[in-house]
Amino acid sequence: MLITPSPLPTPLVSSRLTVAAGRVHFWPGGSLWIGQGSGLSDWHEHHALQIALALDGVCRFRDRKDGGWSAFNGALVRSHCQHQFEIEDTVVAHLFVEPETTAGRVLSKRFAEQGISPLPEPERGAMTNLLLGAYRRGAGAHETVATARAALGLLTGAPSADDPVDARIAKALDYIRAHLHGPIPLAEVAAAAALSPGRFRHLFVQETGSAFRAYLLWLRLNTAIQCAMAGQSWTTAAHEAGFADSAHLTRTFKRMFGINPATLVRV
Repeated sequence: MLITPSPLPTPLVSSRLTVAAGRVHFWPGGSLWIGQGSGLSDWHEHHALQIALALDGVCRFRDRKDGGWSAFNGALVRSHCQHQFEIEDTVVAHLFVEPETTAGRVLSKRFAEQGISPLPEPERGAMTNLLLGAYRRGAGAHETVATARAALGLLTGAPSADDPVDARIAKALDYIRAHLHGPIPLAEVAAAAALSPGRFRHLFVQETGSAFRAYLLWLRLNTAIQCAMAGQSWTTAAHEAGFADSAHLTRTFKRMFGINPATLVRV
């Protein structure tokens, strides 16, 4: 729900995001980031669609550097939409949904008109109640993921399971995930999918909505986050996910999420 637009491009808080304390939970094609946060992100964009729900307050977004801020209880940010995000001591839930999944395709069609859209009522309220309830009772990982996918289903009106992609691209994605710890040349993945590099490049964009290299970075980043949230250092997580070093991981994280990974605190 859109609360109020602000005509002035002035943030509520003057500092960058200082802390985001919570948990990150993954499932195939999506993830939930939920916890307490405060601060202002850098400009960033990511492959996934983002659903942001301020569970006990409001969040603010803008998608133009010369534009004003808009305050939301809940908003959807389209895939590859550059934006800035701000919260002030708020419990917030971010659902990231890859656009090639069933849920992602439904959301892409439903919210096709603009980069950042308010979530409709009563879906937003029902989603907030589900997620805030799970957060406050300290639900475990399995229950939290089930709750997140149920909340997503309220908005999509469709199963949140993966939508079958072209079988050759599905094989390519399996190959990529199995080899994320090292270099993955496009030609190598194309061969695994029994396609020429040119045909593979075109079909990959058609099926995933992303260029091969950009998608590969997105998967590496999510793998690194999973490792870090499981208790590994960011340096170890970077190597596990196939980044050259932790500095490369940090640059990629800031470009895609607008914050430094060191600001994430697992609770």
